[in-house]
Amino acid sequence: MTHKTKTAVKKIISSLILMVASLTMLFPFYWMMKTALMTNKAALQFPPKLFTWPLYWGNFQEVFQTTGLGRAILNSFFIASVSTAGVLFFSSLAAYAFAKLRFRHSKTLFVAIFATMLIPSQILLIPMYVLFSKIGWVDSFLPLIVPQVLINGYGVFLIRQFMVSVPDSYIEAARIDGLSNFGIYWRIMLPLCKPSLVTLGVFTFVGNWNNFIGPLIYIDSEELFTLPLIINTFRTEYSIQWGLLMAASAVSVIPMIIIYLFAQKSFVEGIATTGIKG
Repeated sequence: MTHKTKTAVKKIISSLILMVASLTMLFPFYWMMKTALMTNKAALQFPPKLFTWPLYWGNFQEVFQTTGLGRAILNSFFIASVSTAGVLFFSSLAAYAFAKLRFRHSKTLFVAIFATMLIPSQILLIPMYVLFSKIGWVDSFLPLIVPQVLINGYGVFLIRQFMVSVPDSYIEAARIDGLSNFGIYWRIMLPLCKPSLVTLGVFTFVGNWNNFIGPLIYIDSEELFTLPLIINTFRTEYSIQWGLLMAASAVSVIPMIIIYLFAQKSFVEGIATTGIKG
């Protein structure tokens, strides 16, 4: 077997493996959409059918008309957007200080912030709830936004790793031109750090969009329900409305897919370059 033949065989095998892996990952999304386009009776039939016809669009109409899905989407979008904007600003500001400014105990402070990533969030649920209940934040969006905006070890670490790789000559040239530290951060560092900012932004937005535990603990009023809480209402102790559940799940997944498609290039670049230097 010649070298060209061996190379061609390897490419074919690699393509087949990637194709099987892709189909395996896409199949749950296909099954979700198929179930969303079926009546609840058809969704429960056994054995299940791989294809269904005719398509039933009533589930999508029902989830918007009989539940607070539209309001929940707006609530989730508000929480995710405000949290993402706050995390990007404060995390990048702290990252710039740790990466390019020299001050006492900077390494100690960075290690302390990094160490917050090692604390399981479940351990903090009870003390955080007690604290927020005493200051009157329970049944509002504040407990879901403020803590992660002010202290986000992962965000600081991710952007700091990228900023360390930016040559110091850029900073020195900007100082010669008369820029302040904030001016350097805003006009020089942020544009250069676009890939890491997009990566952190996608992670933060998706995490808040899909957050279930936080709203479940802190939110009581139905008008403040987020999308995961509304989706959970289709599950009861005795039954599950599969058609409505999958229709609502499809509505929640589609915006995330669109965001990733638009941010894919910067997202991959940010993941690949944030660990260049430590």
